[in-house]
Amino acid sequence: MANRQALRELQTRLADRLQVARTQGVAASWLAVEAGGRNYLFPLSQSGEIFPWVHTQAVPYTQAWFAGVANLRGGLFGVVDLASYVSGEAPPPKTELARAESRLVALNSALEVNCALLIDRLAGLRKQDAFVDFSEKAPDAPEFFGNQYVDLNGASWQEINLQLLAQQAHFLTIGA
Repeated sequence: MANRQALRELQTRLADRLQVARTQGVAASWLAVEAGGRNYLFPLSQSGEIFPWVHTQAVPYTQAWFAGVANLRGGLFGVVDLASYVSGEAPPPKTELARAESRLVALNSALEVNCALLIDRLAGLRKQDAFVDFSEKAPDAPEFFGNQYVDLNGASWQEINLQLLAQQAHFLTIGA
């Protein structure tokens, strides 16, 4: 009898939380990450699952920013070193400690690209009120860059539109 009562209370709490979520909307807007010493924001609606670092299988004759392919939950994903892709420079070698903090952020399956971005560190979730200022993207910025935000601590965060990134010819052409 006590189990039934506990189950009813749980169902009631869940229903209340779902109702609050429907009326107030989702609190977080972005996944905050760090890569190559820079701060980036990925829209949650375009981000997929987050994986710990796994060994990648190198692919010959590819761009320096293409880290290889990885088996993530039984699916093959191309792994792109985000910092290297954005900077256009070859990625520096990483220590085992740095690799342990690294994560692979898969693109949302709705984008129809089996790709994961290699980032240095997760920095949590952010919502609009975490920022005090923003500026439009610079005219010479890559097409997939969105607005640039400044948080309460004065740190700068660059939004990356993952959907536009996944449609870039340069991003899709991994051959060297």
